[in-house]
Amino acid sequence: MRLVVERLLRDRSVSRAEIARSTGLSKQTISEVMRELERDGWVREDGQIQGNVGRSAVTYALRPDAAFVLGIDLGGTKLHVALADLHGEIVAESIEPTSNDGGRAVVAQIGRMKDALLVRANVPAQRLRGGVMGSPGMVDPGSGSIVIAPNIPGLDSLDVKAALREQLGIEVLIENDVNLAAIGEHWRGSSRAIRSFAFIALGTGIGMGIFSDGSLVRGARGSAGEIAYLPLGGDPYDARGLKYGTLETAVGSAGIVERYVGLGGAPASTVRDVFDRLQGEEAARITIDEIGRILSTAILAVHSVLDPEIIILGGSIGARPELKHRIDDYLERCMLQPVRIELSTLGNRATLIGAIGSAIDLMHRSLFGIGRGSGPLALPFAAAEVAA
Repeated sequence: MRLVVERLLRDRSVSRAEIARSTGLSKQTISEVMRELERDGWVREDGQIQGNVGRSAVTYALRPDAAFVLGIDLGGTKLHVALADLHGEIVAESIEPTSNDGGRAVVAQIGRMKDALLVRANVPAQRLRGGVMGSPGMVDPGSGSIVIAPNIPGLDSLDVKAALREQLGIEVLIENDVNLAAIGEHWRGSSRAIRSFAFIALGTGIGMGIFSDGSLVRGARGSAGEIAYLPLGGDPYDARGLKYGTLETAVGSAGIVERYVGLGGAPASTVRDVFDRLQGEEAARITIDEIGRILSTAILAVHSVLDPEIIILGGSIGARPELKHRIDDYLERCMLQPVRIELSTLGNRATLIGAIGSAIDLMHRSLFGIGRGSGPLALPFAAAEVAA
């Protein structure tokens, strides 16, 4: 069955004879497998192709509505939940402010949103087969527990995986949100054909997802890519950096506003205000210029260790072209061959797309034993290029 489903995922529509030729399985075996897949609702007749001597052959395709997955992007201020079919197409989604009543309230909120999405899309609950949630903070690669989540009180003291299973009635794996954003970019974004890259997300905080030779890198404790703690932009021995990290303290949204106000900018400003005032205000220009310099130093450090082909910038701040221009200028001054910098093509949906793709991949592996298998989460097989 695994070989048959692999071919259906790769070509979307294929005849039994074509499957037999590419897999080496007998036509009888193919027919038996196809009957089983049709009986269980996974496959449907999709059309016909013209064969030799005027003969035509029936083609088959996987039914995208045979099962559905849940993608969850949990942020400190925003909760985004989407229901998607087997092709990764979103059939319903919802965004709400994240509950500020602690971890259990957030889990209950996800449950309510899931129920509403099933009703809206007219999807029976039994067709929901699993999900993946992106979470801020460090996620243990073995247990899936959230080790550090400074932006959501009480989340790191709760068995979130068990709570989600009880609330939703499905298994939900948990992954760092920036890692999922990197998976999303590799699936449907800027780096589909690139095997080694880094995705840096900068907004309220800063984080990085790493792909090396086509596989996501997590590290021994799930903290690979936690560049918030790089000793850049401040004193690494300053106790204020212990919670959020030295680099994040300097270049996160709060650090940018603090720097701007210290240079004479208007109090109670936001990062958006700083960017809006770039053309006519010296304090705004100097602030973004200094942030660009610090980030360029961080990128130089990342490149020296990882040697990625490209670095993708995302997040509400990282995706600003004004910041990219300054980073490009500084990299020209500190690298003989500056690494290529690109802005995320998925924007603020990168984590959600990565969660959906990862959930589909997990379902493929659990049901059919197929997938890229690069760890607990992998690039969705349905979107991967597979050799014939």
